[in-house]
Amino acid sequence: MHPIVNPGLAGALLLALCGCATVGVPPGAAVAVPAAWSGDPAAVRTGGTSLAHWWSRFDDPLLSTLVTDALRANTDVQGAQAALRQARALRDVAAGALWPTVDGAASAQHGNVGGKSTGERFQVGLDASWELDIFGVNRSALAAAAATARASAASLGDVQVSIAAEVALAYIQLRNAQALLAIADDNLATQRETLQITRWRLQAGLTTSLEAEQALTQTEQTSALVPTIQTGIAQSRYALAVLTGRPPAALAAVLAAVGPVPQAAPGLVLSFPAETLRQRPDVRAAEEAMRSAMARVAQANAARAPNFTISGSLGLDALTLAGLTHGASVVSVLLAAVTLPIFDGGTLRAQVRAQQAALDQAGSTYKAAVLNALKDVEDALVALAGDRERLTHLQLAAAAAGNAALLARQRYSGGVVDFQTVLDTQRTQLTAQEGLAAGGADLSADHVRLYKALGGGWQPD
Repeated sequence: MHPIVNPGLAGALLLALCGCATVGVPPGAAVAVPAAWSGDPAAVRTGGTSLAHWWSRFDDPLLSTLVTDALRANTDVQGAQAALRQARALRDVAAGALWPTVDGAASAQHGNVGGKSTGERFQVGLDASWELDIFGVNRSALAAAAATARASAASLGDVQVSIAAEVALAYIQLRNAQALLAIADDNLATQRETLQITRWRLQAGLTTSLEAEQALTQTEQTSALVPTIQTGIAQSRYALAVLTGRPPAALAAVLAAVGPVPQAAPGLVLSFPAETLRQRPDVRAAEEAMRSAMARVAQANAARAPNFTISGSLGLDALTLAGLTHGASVVSVLLAAVTLPIFDGGTLRAQVRAQQAALDQAGSTYKAAVLNALKDVEDALVALAGDRERLTHLQLAAAAAGNAALLARQRYSGGVVDFQTVLDTQRTQLTAQEGLAAGGADLSADHVRLYKALGGGWQPD
C-alpha cells in the first residue's frame, strides 16, 4: 500500500514560503535561502520598497500608458485570463461532486399486443443519488482543482509581470535607438564639415586627394549607420504596438516624437530573499502545482478504498395524464450500495505510482523556480552595480573624446596636426558617445529586470 502523501513533503509544504531559511520542497530538493542578497550592500532594513506599478518610478507618462494598455489588451494576458476562468470553472465542477444530484424525469407509455391496445401509463418523478466520499476521493479532487486554480491565477500574474517588463524594455530600446540616431546625425554633420574643409584645402593645394577620400569614407560609413538605426526604431514601435494588442503600425504617430531614455528613481530598498520568493508569481504557481500533485496522490490512494453510494427515487404512476394529479400511485425506491475494487490488473496501483511521479516532477519544477528566482535577482543586482560603474567611466570618456575631436579639428584647420589625427578622434568620439548612450539604456534595463526579478509588484488574489 502506497502512503497517501509523502510525510516529508507534507512537512516541507507547511514551511513553504513562510520566511524560513529553507523553502518548502520535496525531500532531496531543499533549497537553502540566503538571509540577504550577495549583491546588496545594505545589511539592515525595515522592509522592501513597494513594487506595485513599478513603471511609474521611471516618471515617463507614455511608458505608464503603454504598460497599462498591455496589461489590459495583450493577447498573452487575455489567454492567461481565459485559462484562469477555465481552472476556476473546473474547480467548481469538482466541488459539485461533493453534493447529491437530483434529476427530474417524466414518461408516457402506450402499448398494444396483437393489434389490441394494452392501455397507457404515465409516470413523473425525481431521482437522487449521493456518493458519501468517506475516503475522500472527491474531496481530494476538489483540493487538486482548487490548487490548480490558484496556480493558474499565479501564472496569470507571471504573464502580467513579464509583459510589463517586455513593454518597458522595448520602450527603453526605442528611446536608446532614437538617442543613437541623434548621435549619428550630430557626428555626421561634423564629419561633413570636416569633409568640406579637406576639399577646400585640396583646392588650395594644401593637402592631397588621399585626405579627401579618407574624409569621404568616414562620412559615408557614418551615413550607413542611419538606415540601420531607423530600422531598429521602426521595429521597436512595431513591438510595442503588438505588446499592447494593436496592429504593428498603430503607434507610429504616438511614438514619433523623440524622448529621452527613462531612468528609474533612486532609493529602491530590496526585500529579503524569503520575502521575494513569496512575491514571485512563478514560484507561487510552482508551489500550488505541487499542492495539486499532492492532492492527486491522495485521490489515487482513496480510489482503492470502498465507495459508498445512496440513491433513491420518488414518483407518481397513473393510467391517465389527468390521473397524475388525482389518484396517482406513489412509487418510491431507496438504495444503498457499496463497491470495492477487487481485481483491476494493477491499474489503481499504477495510478498511484503515476501520481507520485507527477508529484516528484512538481517538486523538481518548484526547486528550479526557486533557484531561478534567486539567480534572477543576483544577476540583476550584479549587472546594476557593474553598469553603474561602467556608466561613470563612459561619461568621462565621452567628454574627453568630444574635447579631443574639437581640438583635432581646430589644429588641423591651422595645419598643426595631420588629417589622420582628425579621423581617429572623430571615430573615437562616435564610439564613446554610442557607448555612453548604450550604458544609460543598459542601466535602465537593469532596473526593469530587477523589478521583474523581485516579483514585479504581484500580489496573490
